[in-house]
Amino acid sequence: MARSSLSVLLFLAMAPLGGAQTRPAVGLRPAQEPRPPRRRDIERVLPELIAVDRTTSEGRAMLDELLAPFAGLPLPRESDLRRLRGVITKARRKWARLPRTPGEYWVLPATGAETEPGTPGAGRLFIDGETRKPRGLLIGLHGGGIGSGDASSSHAAYRDLLEKRGWLGLFPEVLEKTERGWTDGGTEEWIVHLIDQATAAFDVPRDHVYLTGHSMGGYGTWVLGAHHADLFAALAASAGAPTPIYGPGGRITGVQGGVIPNLRNTPLLVFQSTDDPAVPPEANQAAIFRIERARDRWGGYEHVDYWEVKGRGHRFPTGGAESLIERIEGFARNAYPHKLVWQPSLPWKRQFYWLDWARPQLDATVVAELFPSERRIAVKVTGGTGEGLAVLLAPDLLDLEGEVTIELGGEEIFRGEPRADLATWLRTATLGDPGREYSLRIPLD
Repeated sequence: MARSSLSVLLFLAMAPLGGAQTRPAVGLRPAQEPRPPRRRDIERVLPELIAVDRTTSEGRAMLDELLAPFAGLPLPRESDLRRLRGVITKARRKWARLPRTPGEYWVLPATGAETEPGTPGAGRLFIDGETRKPRGLLIGLHGGGIGSGDASSSHAAYRDLLEKRGWLGLFPEVLEKTERGWTDGGTEEWIVHLIDQATAAFDVPRDHVYLTGHSMGGYGTWVLGAHHADLFAALAASAGAPTPIYGPGGRITGVQGGVIPNLRNTPLLVFQSTDDPAVPPEANQAAIFRIERARDRWGGYEHVDYWEVKGRGHRFPTGGAESLIERIEGFARNAYPHKLVWQPSLPWKRQFYWLDWARPQLDATVVAELFPSERRIAVKVTGGTGEGLAVLLAPDLLDLEGEVTIELGGEEIFRGEPRADLATWLRTATLGDPGREYSLRIPLD
């Protein structure tokens, strides 16, 4: 994408504010804040911000460029923010080009626009269930492996349970049929795009997005669900497990990174038959054991349900996919947990709940805890330096009036009354997800 002339024009339009717009976004509240830009000037840049593909390095660079003129500027008044949210909703609905009726489609992952079958880079997708005013969204991941796997299988397994719940169902097919197709580059990005596109196009409530799958789809539910645990109300993995790590003698000594830590606040159902010839129980048993150890270490994991049976082989449990969904449908996403554990595994996954990391250090582990009564946040980073890590704040997470203290590794690094920053609000509000909208960003370095 070419450099946006609109950003430059906005910068010049705000020139009468002097140097104030370059003030740091964090610090003690100044005696006199600069004025926010006019609402119509903000509205002009919204379509560009929404259209940026944040999963690519080029897109992230463009996003930073578009937001630069707004860094350090205060938010408009609340009435203007409400209007801007309405404009964002309409612009996102226009941007999301998913087909609006049930059926089988080939779509372009970045936008959801329908295309011809077999178009290079396009993905096969079944859409089913409630499309007019869905009460939830179910993403169903199919099984398969190298050279195998078909979205029609997951569609057939889950479609009958959608109507009575008033849910929309999306059943994508992996872009490349490999052993771990759901977390291959391209496919994982597509699933995140699908959630964004569906919640925009069909006005799905963001706190009621569910992920499920069988076999390789169970693996995808575990792993992709953990990578993006802040997006989901609950996960239901059937006959699939995260990749185990083997030590001497073939003993399982761990589970692939970026999974167990990230699931602290996300309800998880795991179904396993002890006689499964394709996915023996040891991998899931080892993963659940490590969740139990993580619970002892960090707390949380209150809604992990390990359902082990005999005699089902590599099939769904008795009652089929319906019996899985019955166990998770009552959950809603907790968008603002007071304690987070995050082990990044993707360079493009910048935001995880109320943590923001411009260049996440892969396989580092961040533990962050908010103590609301003390107005204190404690952060610890292991396996990395934490360079570029920041805390995000919003009124639903913490009353923003008053002094806030932040500690990093036990050392106080910030004390003061932080101020809202328009660039932070635009970066997060244009996601179209109220549970990931923040107005304050406090760097930790």
